Amino acid sequence: MAAIADPRRFLETLFTSAVAAADPARVLAANLPERPRGRTVVIGAGKGAAQMAQAFEARWQGPLSGAVVTRYGFGVPCRRIDVLEASHPLPDESGLQASKRLLSEVGGLTKDDLVVALICGGGSALLPLPPPGLSLEDEIAVNRALLASGAPIRAMNAVRKHVSMIKGGRLAAAAYPARVVSLVVSDIPGDDPALVASGPTIADETARADALKVIERYRLALPEKAIEWLSGEAADAPRPDDSRFARNDVRLIASAGVSLEAAAAQARASGVEAIILSDSIEGEARDVGLVHAAIAREVATRSRPFEKPVVVLSGGETTVTVNGVGRGGRNGEFLLSLALGIDGVGGISALAADTDGIDGSEDNAGAFADDTTIARLLGRRIDAAALLQRNDSWSAFDALGDLFKPGPTGTNVNDFRAMLIQ
Repeated sequence: MAAIADPRRFLETLFTSAVAAADPARVLAANLPERPRGRTVVIGAGKGAAQMAQAFEARWQGPLSGAVVTRYGFGVPCRRIDVLEASHPLPDESGLQASKRLLSEVGGLTKDDLVVALICGGGSALLPLPPPGLSLEDEIAVNRALLASGAPIRAMNAVRKHVSMIKGGRLAAAAYPARVVSLVVSDIPGDDPALVASGPTIADETARADALKVIERYRLALPEKAIEWLSGEAADAPRPDDSRFARNDVRLIASAGVSLEAAAAQARASGVEAIILSDSIEGEARDVGLVHAAIAREVATRSRPFEKPVVVLSGGETTVTVNGVGRGGRNGEFLLSLALGIDGVGGISALAADTDGIDGSEDNAGAFADDTTIARLLGRRIDAAALLQRNDSWSAFDALGDLFKPGPTGTNVNDFRAMLIQ
């Protein structure tokens, strides 16, 4: 095959294909529940919740009402479902009011009513509702400590759902005796729907003891009131065998695995073989970057374990242990580490981006990197290793004009990583 003349454009088309495969407008229609005899109430939370609500409205035959909450700037117009906006990744007062609104939406329902829960990644921060004795500031402090800890998402959500009055299935329990159907877009490695957005409508097996183990293992400095709450019996969330969940249904409508397969198909249609390493890679972002760099070097120099040209794809959710005061996100951190590992090895280009369109706290989804990234930074007298050390990957890619900014995508199936080796 001829060489890919524009690697960045090629990688961007793969990202676009991955996101399209998780577009609510495409995947919701096949997952609609049957109409109830009573009311239909829609609730939801996550970075793509507004787009999910819009797609649901367009396809639902019959009356409905409800509210969903999404990140500031991620809202889209809906006619019958109210779209609320709140802060992410740290909660705020608007999120607290949104949590109370969702609980009020499901209050006083009957067994003939249906609650449709539209759940996707980002909902944990968007649904703060601290338990008795704790303040919103306490829940913010819990989230801040978790985000800086480097703990995997499963561990973080074990804590979040037990320091809450809405997560861990509690929102569904409040809707009883109505039936709850949860339509879930997974951003979780392994696609456990109970972990997405800390499972406001889905119970799981974790207990407060598990949350306390996470706090001990990662040496989390949480407010004393949070520790006291977790040490009491009231902290346990409903269990999956709770009778209030007997009629409920959970449907996984989009995931990283399906999106990576779509990207692989797009690559092959362009004449490039595609390999999917995994859709559930976790670990410290810079360490995952070094492993990907080692694979890329081996392919580039020895054509093993894969023959070049090839695009190597992976998904999942890495973590960043925050030691510095820089700007960036886990995809930027992954890429800067990757760039250091492939420096000077010709023919390697990469894109890493969050499929929701935002990586970290800035306005980029991720960035592009290649075998010239480090040399170009040195040409500007920028020390990539020093920036990585202080968690400042954003500054590196911003200086090069290599940030990737597609804007909010309306979905969230976690991180997308693609390395083209020619």
